[in-house]
Amino acid sequence: MAGKPNTAPLSMVEKMGYGAGDMASNFYLGVINVFLLYYYTDVWGIDPASAAFMFLITKVIDAVSDPCMGLIADRTRSRWGRYRPYLLWGAVPAGLLGYLLFLGPELGESGKLIFAYVSYSLFMLAYTAINVPYSALLAVISPLAEERIKATQFRFIFASLGTLIVGATTKPLVAALGDGDEVAGFRLTMIFFAVLAAGLFWFTFFATKERIQPVKQDSNVREEIGVLLKNISWIVSAIAGISVIIGLIGRISSAAFYTKYVLKIGEENVLWWMDGTTLIITCGFLGQLIGALITPTLLKFFEKRTLMVLTNFGCAGSILATHALGPDQYMLTLLMYSVGIFAFGIICTLLFAMYTDCAEYGEWISGKNSAGLTVSASIFSLKAGSAIGSAVPASLLAMYGFVKGQADQSESTLEGIQLMFNVLPAVFFFVAGLFMLAYKIDRKLLQTIETELGEKRARLGEA
Repeated sequence: MAGKPNTAPLSMVEKMGYGAGDMASNFYLGVINVFLLYYYTDVWGIDPASAAFMFLITKVIDAVSDPCMGLIADRTRSRWGRYRPYLLWGAVPAGLLGYLLFLGPELGESGKLIFAYVSYSLFMLAYTAINVPYSALLAVISPLAEERIKATQFRFIFASLGTLIVGATTKPLVAALGDGDEVAGFRLTMIFFAVLAAGLFWFTFFATKERIQPVKQDSNVREEIGVLLKNISWIVSAIAGISVIIGLIGRISSAAFYTKYVLKIGEENVLWWMDGTTLIITCGFLGQLIGALITPTLLKFFEKRTLMVLTNFGCAGSILATHALGPDQYMLTLLMYSVGIFAFGIICTLLFAMYTDCAEYGEWISGKNSAGLTVSASIFSLKAGSAIGSAVPASLLAMYGFVKGQADQSESTLEGIQLMFNVLPAVFFFVAGLFMLAYKIDRKLLQTIETELGEKRARLGEA
């Protein structure tokens, strides 16, 4: 039976606990998004075109697994709630499969490709099993949008810290642990991140609680999907999410190629332990952290939709500005890259808050809470964007004649690297901003939704 909704403010421990879950996720995704394409093509030796196709084809599995996981989580009943049990039991399998992803066994070309397909697919299934419930937890952590915004802020502060740690330490760890063997270095580095991630997922489990208790409702998957597809705000935010992530992953997964082959940055340290590539990646993720931190302040002055449109256009502008810089303008390149990722910190914080607002809207118009389905479908859109965002640069590398290990790439290859780092990401961020113009849930409507859902949940609790 559902109780009266608990409207008490979230404690600091609970907000930090919720945020820790996304730090754990980004210990995996940070390495995957920034370095997996580089690892596959320039370290382990998979053909770029084959890698591009693999990133796309494995999304077929996610197309099924993400919504299924959302439906399963929505129907889970346990003493720990609907979503939290998956944090407890999924942490170790995710860690083991994350390690397998970077195992790098000595195989022939076909063997490496098969291993990549299997290990990447298995890891993404494990990630789905833990991250879909984690994301849906936000929708039940509080009945108040203001408290969910705070939890979202902590989520992306911790996510940004996770990616910042990954950006600042991965290359140095690979060099130190591998002692000249990059394959071994990546393998041992992933063990380090997997152990940290498991501990953080468990912290999230113990620190959080589900304040909105489930109301018994008839299970009708077709009806729930129908409600979701009628939610225009969710549709446009999901499409914008795909476009944003394509732009982001295309940008950050190209960074190592751009700095190595266009800017001609070597391995020498330029600041503390960081070489030029590591410094650019680190400053970008520091910008993301600052963006997540200031988002609640900006929301005092802007509607979510307005802020999303402005930051997407601003991000696109910063990327195009980088294209106008020469190879010798390292500091300006670093600045523009950081500005773009700063804008993404705001965008991503807003995006997940909007997804949970869409879940509330869906419950308001249908009477059924399908947060897991709404969020899982949203996460699939982001994972699809991630796959395309990795596949596009890989395809361009193949199309423009990239040669593994060749210090001086051809003019054609350098043109392709410029395109995948400085032009196409800007297009996708601009498209995302255009789609967000159609988002309908504003502050006034959300207040109405909160009030009416709160009254309904109170009546059900009294009953």
